[in-house]
Amino acid sequence: MMMMAKKYRREPMPPLLRHAIEYALVILGSFFVALAFNVFLLPNNIASGGVAGISTITKGVFGWEPGIVQWILNIPLFITGVVILGKNFGFKSLVGTLVLPLFVLLTSNLEPATPDPLLGAIFGGMGVGLGLGIVFRGRASTGGIDLAAQVVHKFTHLPLGICVAMLDGMIVLTSALVFSVEEGLYALIGLFATSRTIDIVQVGLNTSKNVMIVTDEIDEVREAIFKEIDRGVTVLNGSGGYTDQERRIVMCVVQQNEFTKLSQTVKRVDPGAFVVAMNATEVLGEGFKTS
Repeated sequence: MMMMAKKYRREPMPPLLRHAIEYALVILGSFFVALAFNVFLLPNNIASGGVAGISTITKGVFGWEPGIVQWILNIPLFITGVVILGKNFGFKSLVGTLVLPLFVLLTSNLEPATPDPLLGAIFGGMGVGLGLGIVFRGRASTGGIDLAAQVVHKFTHLPLGICVAMLDGMIVLTSALVFSVEEGLYALIGLFATSRTIDIVQVGLNTSKNVMIVTDEIDEVREAIFKEIDRGVTVLNGSGGYTDQERRIVMCVVQQNEFTKLSQTVKRVDPGAFVVAMNATEVLGEGFKTS
């Protein structure tokens, strides 16, 4: 295996600065979650899963303050997770567990952004997803249903994703029974918007291409990529499935807008080259994200 690329040494971030940034992300993300909850979701009775969804239901049925309900639920869930699962969830997650309900209380008097439940579900879900994505970037969580799902997973051995979906589904179903079927459906829209936005925050909007090139002109193709695309390559050893002949494969990762130039360059050097391109949503290293 061969590899050629520009080399440089990136100075590591001082631990104190890194921790400060992570705590700032947890606090900022918690604020966005609380803001979206109070101006989009709660006014429209959209209980799109999680402890926030439970607090929306209890607000509608009993009139209980959502921030207080979230504290009442989050703190025991966090303690239970630590005791039963035996994991160190970290102080940052505890900060998220405590700070999120505080922001919900502090922003509870804000005017609703819209009376339209569809807009509330879409933009509320996106706002919550943005906030949670930022919190996850800070290597923490806001506790709640995720911890409960891990406890259920431990005792039932069901896949963790299924446990999360079951608990969120129960909350959405309860909201449909308490409010209306229509508002339960809006809650599903909000839940979907949240999950998609988290993905975007985590991996970004830019999609790179992982390109595999099978060619007999490997040295010429490699040199053309170095000079014309300014990207490094990795040369892999393989063999043909039909001929059983040994072949070398050039692997190169490029930005989306570089793929056309790359494919044209390869075809010019070797018209018979076999090129396969796959989406790559998380690329770390030289010329891409560095952390």
